[in-house]
Amino acid sequence: MKAAAIVVTLLSLAALSHAEEIGSVDTAFQWIGPDHKIVVEAFDDPSVNGVACYVSRAKTGGLSGAVGLAKDPSRFSVACRQVGQIKFVKPLPKQEEVFKQGASLVFKHVRVVRIVDVKRNALTYLSYSDKLVDGSPDNAITAVAVSGQAIPVKP
Repeated sequence: MKAAAIVVTLLSLAALSHAEEIGSVDTAFQWIGPDHKIVVEAFDDPSVNGVACYVSRAKTGGLSGAVGLAKDPSRFSVACRQVGQIKFVKPLPKQEEVFKQGASLVFKHVRVVRIVDVKRNALTYLSYSDKLVDGSPDNAITAVAVSGQAIPVKP
């Protein structure tokens, strides 16, 4: 039973998009290890061909950043855009996590959830950190309007 649960979990994580780093800027010099920086990553929506999202986030450098022990700040930005003809791979659930990126060794992630706005025929993308900051998680939102076709939604 446990093995089946592990397989299902691994398969569901494999369905999430993986980000590609497309650029970065240094924000603070570090004597030992990499500099602190802001990275820009891109990922394609795994269920909607023609939509890409861009996430910018802070990445901690220094010795702890070099060995993977640093806690990255919970601040980020997201922008999703139509980058080609929109084609739906399958009917979409009303809400689905499409991206997850670790921001510390354990417990903190940047997540992007797609929410279908049926009334306005738009795809909204909510990004948030699952680490609470002053009582509520940091978050950002963006939307992609879909014209010329209805968004297929799972019943």
